[in-house]
Amino acid sequence: IWILVFIRPASGDDPMTKLFAINTWPFPPAAEAAFQVLLDTGSAVDAVVEGCSVCERDQCDGTVGWGGSPDEDGHSTLDAFVMEGNKHDMGAVSQLKSVRDAIKVARAVMEHTQHSLLVGENATNFALSLGFKKQDLSSPKSIKLWEDWKKAKCQPNFWKNMVNSTEQCGPYIPADPTKDSVSYQPWSKRGAHDTIGMIALDHLGRMAVGTSTNGASHKIPGRTSDSALPGAGAYVDNRVGGAVATGDGDVMMRFSPSFLAVELMRGGATPHEASAEAIHRIAQRYPKFSGAVVAASKDGVYGAACHGFEQFVYTVCDLNTPKYRLVKLNCGKKSDNIDI
Repeated sequence: IWILVFIRPASGDDPMTKLFAINTWPFPPAAEAAFQVLLDTGSAVDAVVEGCSVCERDQCDGTVGWGGSPDEDGHSTLDAFVMEGNKHDMGAVSQLKSVRDAIKVARAVMEHTQHSLLVGENATNFALSLGFKKQDLSSPKSIKLWEDWKKAKCQPNFWKNMVNSTEQCGPYIPADPTKDSVSYQPWSKRGAHDTIGMIALDHLGRMAVGTSTNGASHKIPGRTSDSALPGAGAYVDNRVGGAVATGDGDVMMRFSPSFLAVELMRGGATPHEASAEAIHRIAQRYPKFSGAVVAASKDGVYGAACHGFEQFVYTVCDLNTPKYRLVKLNCGKKSDNIDI
């Protein structure tokens, strides 16, 4: 006689009760698309790729996808990253040209190569070899941004300690670093840029993170963003949780804030506490920087912290509400994460 006994986990241990998709900034269509994938029992990787893809197609805030943030030569390029939280498999692309599906190309790097990051023209060649469509990344908006910047004598820009770099377009020659050396210029003075970072938990308890951005406007050609780097723009561990970062990537990547937030949660910090400490570490040395970190645990608890912005808003989709929620933080003072 065979007796089959089916044991259902208590609701508190059932991943289906904790499904979530969370992304930086008020980009509800991205979170909703990712969450629908989760509801359809897709994987966390499927969810973050779909969510970021929506933002790429919608050109969220002009900072994600094609047609935004031209570099000094007027070209738009894309960076993207995806990581799964079990084996830490990851794929990333940076300075991708002529292909609009950056997050999908990053996934292809993860699934079809033994590498982690491909860059520039060779990243483009890789994508084209797999059948991705070749398309122009420029738009009338990005072309005008570049033309206006050139008319403004290439101001502001990302050069420092170069002769006349604050007065005219390049090329420049190095200045004497012992005289009037400039160490850091706040991000807000160099033109806005940003990214989408997303965290997802699926029905099997698997987690994933993803990012996508077109980088900083008027960046020096060859620049790689924090969004493409593990531990900087995003990081995840199924045993703990995940985190994503947004803001002044050139400063934030120096501190690996997403990795730090996950490790702090591993040590017992709440997602809010972990995010706040990750931001504090940066602000101690760069008090004028702007940025935010969002973290979420494997148990479905989430929180965030920010600095330098007037406020920061992120988007949450889970089973607790029938639609997305926008959560606001006031960055100038200590405050809890407030639903709006």
